[in-house]
Amino acid sequence: MTIEKLKMKTEDPSLELARAIAKLVPDVLTEMKDDQGQLKEVIDFSRLRQMLSDAATDEQQERYQLDWPGKRAALREANAPIRMALRPVEGESVDFTQTRNLFIEGDNLDALKLIRESYLGKVDVIYIDPPYNTGSDLIYNDSFITGRKEYLEKSGQRDEAGGKLVANLQSNGRFHSDWLSMMYPRLRLARQLLCESGIIFISIDDNERANLEKLCEEVFGGGNFLGCFVWKRRSGAMDAVTNLSEDHEYVLVYAKAKAALKGVERTFEKYTNPDDDPRGPWISDNLSAGKPGGDTHYAIKDPATGNEFWPPKGRYWPYSRTTMAQKIAEGRVIFPRQAGGTPMLKRFASEAMKPTIPVSSWIERPGAGNGQSTIVSPMNSMATRALKELLGEKLFSFPKPVDLVKALIDQGGSKDALVLDFFAGSATTAQAVMECNAKDGGNRRYILVQLPEVLDERSDAAKRGFRTIADLSKERIRRAAGKVFDGDCHPEWQRDVGFRVLKVDTSNMKDLFYRPDALEQGDLLEAVENVKPGRTADDLLFQVLVDWGVDLALPIARETMQGKTIFRVASDALVACFDMEVTEALVRELAKSQPVRLVLRDQAFASDATRINVEQLLRQLSPATDLKVI
Repeated sequence: MTIEKLKMKTEDPSLELARAIAKLVPDVLTEMKDDQGQLKEVIDFSRLRQMLSDAATDEQQERYQLDWPGKRAALREANAPIRMALRPVEGESVDFTQTRNLFIEGDNLDALKLIRESYLGKVDVIYIDPPYNTGSDLIYNDSFITGRKEYLEKSGQRDEAGGKLVANLQSNGRFHSDWLSMMYPRLRLARQLLCESGIIFISIDDNERANLEKLCEEVFGGGNFLGCFVWKRRSGAMDAVTNLSEDHEYVLVYAKAKAALKGVERTFEKYTNPDDDPRGPWISDNLSAGKPGGDTHYAIKDPATGNEFWPPKGRYWPYSRTTMAQKIAEGRVIFPRQAGGTPMLKRFASEAMKPTIPVSSWIERPGAGNGQSTIVSPMNSMATRALKELLGEKLFSFPKPVDLVKALIDQGGSKDALVLDFFAGSATTAQAVMECNAKDGGNRRYILVQLPEVLDERSDAAKRGFRTIADLSKERIRRAAGKVFDGDCHPEWQRDVGFRVLKVDTSNMKDLFYRPDALEQGDLLEAVENVKPGRTADDLLFQVLVDWGVDLALPIARETMQGKTIFRVASDALVACFDMEVTEALVRELAKSQPVRLVLRDQAFASDATRINVEQLLRQLSPATDLKVI
């Protein structure tokens, strides 16, 4: 038995799909040679199509779908493995070893791929506020986003020689295509991270709402559309050539599978009992329906006065004649004193079927006559003012209100929810999670991802010493933590306001680690050390965690044993030693704690005999331990 070597690169999700298909229908599996001439198992697509018969469609057939130039490349990019690493930065973190929160700095497509194995099917709530399409080039410079010339050729507006093929060049279509190409792979990966009951909330404006809905229908399935919130984000009129002021934005809500929002806890303060009804407090409710349900259009009679009442114009009674007669006999129908009035239904608090009522899709500003089921959120101007007070001056434009994100997190997940935001911006989501926990004693935790976009050197933030938006985001979390502590905190809250900073970087391993077959004689000295210069044991530990799919927010302890540095992740969930010259005595000592996983350097063994002895030793002393090397 050979000790397995870690891959130290992300997996191709398409391989998982192929394995799942092969498990269901083994006869579609075949073999072919790859570019290096090695045999590999692949899916015979023509055979699979034959087996699907009428359930499959041909590429040339017209069908309902959203398409754009660059879509295929975006799909390939979503599945493409990468040789990247997450490098820990303890100096920029808060409570690095114990916090359960993550702040990842880097391109979010790379970050989502890197955390995929660790959080596959484990995220409860995703909230994202992606960059809105403003008709300009995106800061996410993905390789599959097209340039103007390439877009015009792919969309059939110019030929390869540059000649016009249509009279009107709609070059602005490129920005829709680029935006969709940017979002497509990220949403596909986001869906994989969601748990089965997980929910994603996406803030968007009118520029891409229609396209985003179609894109989400493709990624999450049309049947998993839960609804769309409309948020009034501004009060004053905005200048527009159309004379229509766009004062709102949207929050699209999709589930991975069958899921529902939490709803609003039902309250009974409006229920009273003025007639001392033995059935308890009640309210008068509507006694009509908008749609007929059989014989539901008839006159009912007040037993006390003899007055007859028909349903309101264009409406119907909600009950059949027999059921309505029973309701009247039980005193559940309130008849008006005047003959021209409308009967009402007596609804008792004791008979409320559910403890919650549906949440309204309309998000209102505070003090606007909000109903019980309405989410209340300040407008953008208030959010900007609040962030300005927190940071000392206006350093970030158009942040989302903390109360908005808090309400969405509360609607989407439990008190122990794992919340992901991979367009972190000013880190509103981090503050929202902390405030939710402080209010109800929850143990929610977050993963934030933010691109280290360099700030304009003329900006106030740059003048204050912030180099990137990510730097500004981290400072906002630190200050928000202090603000949360200043308020009322639930006694059961664990007060985790820390965050572990990880930065997306190239792999810690040299190229020869991935292609030992390309080793030439002149590379022998180079191959003695397969780790890049300047990379630390901490760097290696986190690449191992990524490769093994271990939670990246588990507590980490460091100790010295027989002169070697030992890392313990969540006690004995993973034990690692990246020092050289590992002895049998050290392995014997490590085996005493029966670690679930043990990782060592491939070059750490003094000889092949030592390597074999270590393997045999572990098999005897800790047979359940999974040993791998880098």
